[in-house]
Amino acid sequence: MTLRLPDATGGLRTYEPRTAPFAATPGGPLASRTVLSAAHVVADPFADTAPGAPAVVDWDATLAFRRHLWAHGLGVAEAMDTAQRGMGLDWTGAAELIRRSAAEAEAVGGRIACGAGTDQLAGGSLADVRGAYEEQLAVVEEAGAQVILMASRSLAATARGPEDYLDVYGHLLRQAAEPVILHWLGPMFDPALEGYWGSSDLDAATDTFLDVIAAHPDKVDGVKISLLDARREVELRRRLPRGVRCYTGDDFHYPELIAGDEHGFSHALLGVFDPLGPLAAEAVRALDTGDTARFRALLDPTVPLARHLFQAPTRFYKTGVVFLAWLAGHQAHFTMVGGLQSARSLPHLARAYELADTLGLFPDPKLAEERMRTLLSLYGVTP
Repeated sequence: MTLRLPDATGGLRTYEPRTAPFAATPGGPLASRTVLSAAHVVADPFADTAPGAPAVVDWDATLAFRRHLWAHGLGVAEAMDTAQRGMGLDWTGAAELIRRSAAEAEAVGGRIACGAGTDQLAGGSLADVRGAYEEQLAVVEEAGAQVILMASRSLAATARGPEDYLDVYGHLLRQAAEPVILHWLGPMFDPALEGYWGSSDLDAATDTFLDVIAAHPDKVDGVKISLLDARREVELRRRLPRGVRCYTGDDFHYPELIAGDEHGFSHALLGVFDPLGPLAAEAVRALDTGDTARFRALLDPTVPLARHLFQAPTRFYKTGVVFLAWLAGHQAHFTMVGGLQSARSLPHLARAYELADTLGLFPDPKLAEERMRTLLSLYGVTP
């Protein structure tokens, strides 16, 4: 049975849904690459919240999705921008998410790393920024999770130049109990992070970033690069001190970056691995056996979906991620904290459905089709 899907021209086109899903087998941790999926949160659809009010999370569904990722051997990057940090989820909610997810990870033996930032601040001095980071660092460490030092809007607004980044990050790295992951999120993901590391010149910013790492290599497990620039990531990757890993956050070029070249490869910390989880895990298992050709054969076809989800304005990719989780049956509704389900158009969502269905990402293609029909009917599309 066909669907009538809207397109970007304002018309309708016919699409015949797939009838069988991609068959992925759950398994243990991946071996050749460290792969972390930045996971979304599931909102409570029955919460009577007003605009700007704190998020109300459906904890059962949120933790169930993390168990789904762990079951396929993926790690979870928790309380990152995929979880709507700064876009609906405040620090109070993020702290609760970190505590609950870390406890769940310990219970099931899953890997977890959690974001520590400064989103409890609104302005402030460099001392305030350091204090906010310290508070969040303590919460993550007390929960027993690895720390991801997230890029800070407050630091970007307060820092006068590279020396302030060197000071703040040096202070935090000296305090960290275990090696952390440093997070460089580009302005396409968050416009408030323009000029991070003290310069809008990416070459100068890269030098400062590397200076931070070089001063404390024993406290840096790795770096997450989210600039959507594969060439720059490869160049930076080759300049890292021995033993410091590069985790790609490039949702446009991840297959080639993870596969690597004769000089090395990137591990992964990706928001797009939220909807791609089982397929991505299957691909990396091929790398575990040395079968790069199969890895690319599995993962390369997913890039059009990733580029669609992360198209500008890139920061609204979360809407597509949660939409696909609903279609896949991981949650019972398409509601997001902060009302972000309205951030993408019907044609955008329809194309996301088509691309995901073509890949076989929906465990129950019939359920996904029925839910797509429900959404279409709400927008006035008749059979």
